[in-house]
Amino acid sequence: MTSPRTTLSLVDTDPAELAVDAIVIGVHSQTTEPGSGAPAHALLLATGGESIAAAFDGKLTETLALLGATGGPGEVIKLATLGTVTAPLVVAVGLGPEPSGAAPAPESLRRAAGAAVRALAGAPRVALALPLPDDADAPAALRAVAEGALLGGYRFAGYKTKPQPARREPVAEVLVAVPDAADATAQAEIARAQAVAGAVRTSRDWVNTAPNELRPPAFADVVSAAAREAGLEVEVLDEAALAAGGYGGILAVGQGSEAPPRLVKLTYTPDGGGNGKRVALVGKGITFDTGGISIKPAQGMWEMKSDMAGAAAVGAAMLAVAALKPSVTVTGYLPMAENMPSGTSYRPGDVISMFNGKKVEVLNTDAEGRMVLADAMARACADGADYLFETSTLTGGQVIALGKRIAGVMGTQELCERVRVAGDATGEPAWPMPLPDDVRKGMESEVADISQVNAGMDRAGHMLQGGVFLREFVTDDVAWAHIDIAGPGYHSGEATGYWTKGGTGVPVRTLVHLVEDVAANG
Repeated sequence: MTSPRTTLSLVDTDPAELAVDAIVIGVHSQTTEPGSGAPAHALLLATGGESIAAAFDGKLTETLALLGATGGPGEVIKLATLGTVTAPLVVAVGLGPEPSGAAPAPESLRRAAGAAVRALAGAPRVALALPLPDDADAPAALRAVAEGALLGGYRFAGYKTKPQPARREPVAEVLVAVPDAADATAQAEIARAQAVAGAVRTSRDWVNTAPNELRPPAFADVVSAAAREAGLEVEVLDEAALAAGGYGGILAVGQGSEAPPRLVKLTYTPDGGGNGKRVALVGKGITFDTGGISIKPAQGMWEMKSDMAGAAAVGAAMLAVAALKPSVTVTGYLPMAENMPSGTSYRPGDVISMFNGKKVEVLNTDAEGRMVLADAMARACADGADYLFETSTLTGGQVIALGKRIAGVMGTQELCERVRVAGDATGEPAWPMPLPDDVRKGMESEVADISQVNAGMDRAGHMLQGGVFLREFVTDDVAWAHIDIAGPGYHSGEATGYWTKGGTGVPVRTLVHLVEDVAANG
């Protein structure tokens, strides 16, 4: 199921003269000096909206303040123009306090553009006249505005059968005001934003799809079809091929469901072979997670349709890679299974033979993600990789430790730092975490090479246990990073910034950034 798409283009016409349904400008909050006679919290117009303010004879910020505008981040205030400018509606979006000596941070622009475009649902054509610097920071700022607009306008198509009179369609067309619409660098940023944000939207669509419609065989088919259309090489291993190949972890988790598991491999090979480096992306694809025999509580279980967010992100990131054509070989691995309780389910106490030959003692069937990931990561190492990035909604411990916006990162120290930097650049923050020896010691098994969780079922350092386990399936010559997105991968609250309710598409933009970084810097 595909959500309605928003188109994006550049324009260098005076914003006051644009024939659009709404023009968006930025405003900053401004704290005035006591005793100055000015309001305690005055508005400051952001650059980009000067011609709009001039049309209002200098009374625009005063009028917006009367309507309740404070300039707070993400605040949206609408004002009918009554013919003062061509657009019938001016929309002021808050950017927070004015930055000292610099343009607003890219993430502030990204969230503001997202909030404004989402608030304008129902308007066919919208223009953004937000502050864009004219220095070396200009491409990053333009990228942020473009991504925010495309992602803030996302709406999942849904399954309603009756007309919804109050439901407004997402903005169909967004124009971004820039000094020179023909500038090659600006045009390149718009093209990139469309490719990357389009991939994020695809990832969101997959996560938001009802789990009865996206069981492992169907998920594999959908991803494979999109990948082939994008020009990627596709390999799909069904249950027979998985058994023949020794993928014990994927098979164990999937054996409780009548919908058999899959492993999808997507490969992008650059023209001329690229820079010689090889990047592997691995994503957890549990299409629904009941917990298996170790069944979850009923409360909130419906959100477990999102337990394939890692695979959705990897599959979508591969689509963006195919469009952007970086000079590095990239291979995506998407292990897919449905974790169900039945007479054929794997059990606590089972010992599973994994793809790399290691024996794993199962203690909790709800720790299934690491089982399917271990096989896929071992396969990626066997195929050959210099860098391995894996992402998954792996542990509730990530949410407890870092909340719902910041991913946890474990693995090779240098690569974890690259993930952190990429997360900062894309607005998908991640924080490196340790892999302590005592956590590994607690996972010693009396009957196998390693226990799937702490042998005493101690949940202390639960997020770290996941990382420690996965480390066992990465060869020493491969730099790797595990990105736990249990919180950031799915947003159950109200829409905010460019995040809408449901799948977020995290960390598609981080993965694409990392691939481009390896292509450029090795």
